[in-house]
Parts: sequence; structure tokens; C-alpha cells
Amino acid sequence: MASLPYQDITPTQLEALGPRVRRIDVREPDEYTGPLGHLPGTELIPLGTLEAASASWPREQPLLLICRSGGRSARAAQALAQRGFTHLYNLAGGMLAVRETSAAR
Repeated sequence: MASLPYQDITPTQLEALGPRVRRIDVREPDEYTGPLGHLPGTELIPLGTLEAASASWPREQPLLLICRSGGRSARAAQALAQRGFTHLYNLAGGMLAVRETSAAR
């Protein structure tokens, strides 16, 4: 089995990534401002616009991809890996997992 071109991380691992990792939320604008909210310091770049938006980004910059449940962000990570990005993270479980984790504290 081939390894994934990105690393899944859990909400509890977010702080360990540090400030150098660019946080990209690939949901739609109404989701970003909706009930689940968004992580501080994220940039909203809906999945449909990611290819164009990422064209000028440095390929070695670490990127964390975020969505509602982890599915769209995993697809975004796959697409970016195919375009030559080398340091990709997917928020496993997405904002739903973030909400569950913060509710459990």
C-alpha cells in the first residue's frame, strides 16, 4: 500500500504544528462563517478555487488543509501533492473533530 502524500493530524496536534504552517480552510464561505466556525489564523480558499489560488505558492511551504469532516481537505491535499507540494497536513475529522475535542475539555 502506498503511503499518503500528506500527514493526517488530530485537533490535539494542531498546536504542535506551530506558526510556520499556513492554515487553509477549503470549505465554502457560508460554512466558514457558519455554526462550526473556523480556526484562528486560517485563510478561506474554497476547494473549487484552490488550484488557481495555489499556483503562486512556494511548493515547500507547510500547509494544513481544513474542512468540515476531513474529506474535502484530504482531496485538497492529494491535489496539492500532485502539483508538487511537499509538506502537507490534513486535519483528520475536520472542524467536527475540533468541536468534539473542545467540548470534551
